[in-house]
Amino acid sequence: MSLRNLATSLLFFAAVGCGDDQAPEEASALLGRVRGENYRSWTRAPGYETRRKAESPHASEVDIYVNAVVREALAAGKPLDAWPEGAVIVKDGWDDGDLELIAIMEKRKDGWFWAEYFDDTSKYSGKPSVCIDCHKSGADSVRAFSLPR
Repeated sequence: MSLRNLATSLLFFAAVGCGDDQAPEEASALLGRVRGENYRSWTRAPGYETRRKAESPHASEVDIYVNAVVREALAAGKPLDAWPEGAVIVKDGWDDGDLELIAIMEKRKDGWFWAEYFDDTSKYSGKPSVCIDCHKSGADSVRAFSLPR
């Protein structure tokens, strides 16, 4: 990790604390499920066909993958106000060529379930305010790409 990214990460974690792991068992099961589905073979998110630089708390570079629910919603070409239940978005965060974290969003009946993992251990899961507060600026909480219009 570069010194700049380390400093940014330290400031971020100082501001939000050490994490908000509300549902670690659910987070662990979710990570196991998406890995079992080989998420890196999923469709890449629009605009993220290859690893892309990103200045965010997630890392300096990211790969973003979407499951079949998101892929089909995008392919249908019909306007949406929200992503359908079952939508899953996975982000791999890279710093200096090293995988630093995995972040997952899953759309459930009660809204988005969030999880972020460092060394396969969730630090954030459930509905952490830090995730919600940042992502509320996105269309249905997704900031990396838009809903079909």
